[in-house]
Amino acid sequence: MEAIVSVVIPTYNRLSQLKHAVNSVRAQDYTTYEIIVVDDGSTDGTAQWLDKQDIRFLILTHTGFPGLARNRGAEIARGRYLCFLDSDDVWKEEKLKKQIAFFSNNLEAAVCHTREIWQRSGKIISQSNQKHKREGYIFPDALKKCIIGPSTVMIVRSVFFEIGAFRENMEIAEDYELWLRLTAQYEVAYIDEPLVEKKAGHAEQLSEKYGHIELFRIWALLLNISQGSFTFDQLKPACKELERKCRIYAFGCEKRGKHNESFFYRELAGQAEAYLT
Repeated sequence: MEAIVSVVIPTYNRLSQLKHAVNSVRAQDYTTYEIIVVDDGSTDGTAQWLDKQDIRFLILTHTGFPGLARNRGAEIARGRYLCFLDSDDVWKEEKLKKQIAFFSNNLEAAVCHTREIWQRSGKIISQSNQKHKREGYIFPDALKKCIIGPSTVMIVRSVFFEIGAFRENMEIAEDYELWLRLTAQYEVAYIDEPLVEKKAGHAEQLSEKYGHIELFRIWALLLNISQGSFTFDQLKPACKELERKCRIYAFGCEKRGKHNESFFYRELAGQAEAYLT
């Protein structure tokens, strides 16, 4: 019997894009899946459209936290494997089939992600300058930025909950924060094929709301350091990266005349640096 894949799609006021995302799942070569849409209180007719579809769905009171929405979907999932598809992204038709084939030949694997195509205003954004490690033990690279696209992932459902699922009180960088915990404990598998099309830079994206992401990564990193998410050997590079991020952010604050904020993050950088000496 084929393994069931649970595809969780969080959405908020993206009905036209959601339809494309759902259709890209329906077009998959691999057909043993379920679709779970979690609507975070949309007001654009999403709930009415879902009610007419052969799709499992949840309607939430609006929270603005994508990790919370994904978790609610994962909690009712029936599959051995979880996939997350952002409602403004789409999959290539062979995405599920190729990842299931990988897991069938690597039963001990916990998570597999793929290459993705980034588009902005209809133009493909080159990823040729991205030199980070993508498979195996990638924790040192995962400290620097989010190097796993949520829409590319297939993860064993039990592993997802074992590492604590998405943090539900983070508006932005909740994926970066989760991958810190994941890559600290597990090696990551990678399919070097562009099986996801990601739409970047539109106004509805939470990452565009504040114009920057690094502050949220600082707090994600600080949170995991303070809560003991890392081993002793992992703690040193984590603190070094925290110190680097804080100094860069403090410099930016100083340039914008935010002197008190700059002082705060220089102090935080000093605390991280003190640990390293």
